[in-house]
Amino acid sequence: MPGGIRGNICALANSMSETLHIKTPEESQPPGGRSWVAWMGVATIVIALSVVMWPNPQRRSSPKLREVHLPFGAPEQTYAANLQIGNLALSRAENFLNQEVTTLSGQIANSGDRPVANVEITVEFADELGQIVLRESRTLFPSQAHALAAGERRDFDVSFEHIPTSWNIQKPAVRVSGILFTVKKE
Repeated sequence: MPGGIRGNICALANSMSETLHIKTPEESQPPGGRSWVAWMGVATIVIALSVVMWPNPQRRSSPKLREVHLPFGAPEQTYAANLQIGNLALSRAENFLNQEVTTLSGQIANSGDRPVANVEITVEFADELGQIVLRESRTLFPSQAHALAAGERRDFDVSFEHIPTSWNIQKPAVRVSGILFTVKKE
C-alpha cells in the first residue's frame, strides 16, 4: 500500500502543469522588509536626539550664579550691634512634595538711629559635637518691603528644605552678616 500511494503522488505531481508554492512568513515580506522597520526606528531616535540636543539659548546651562551678599564693611559691622535678633522659634512641616521643611521664625529690632533697607543673617546648624553641618545666609525682607526704621521691630520667617540628618535638632546660631542702609534723599 505505501508503494502505491507514493506512485500516485508522483503521478499527480508530474501531471500538474503548475506548481503549488506555499509562502512562508519570511518570504511574505518584500526584500529588505524588516530592515525598513529598523531604519525607521533608528531615524526616529536620531530625530529625537537632535531635537533634545539642539542648541537653545534658553536651555543653556548658565554657570552657577554668584551669591550676592549685602555689604558688611566697617560701617555695617559697627551698626550690626544695633540690630537685635530674638524670639527665635523652629517649626517643621511637610511641603506639597512631601519634603520636610524647617522654618526659623524670629524678630529683629533696630535700636540704632538709621533706617535699614534690608538685613542679611547667617544661620548655622550644628551637630552633636558642635560642628557646623549647614551654614546659609538669607536676607530677611523682600525687596519691596519698607525700611526697618530706627526703633522698629519686625517679624521674619526663613525656611530651609535640606538640613543634614546629623543636625542636633537645636536652635541654630543666628548672626547679622550684611546690612543695606536706606539711601538718604537729598
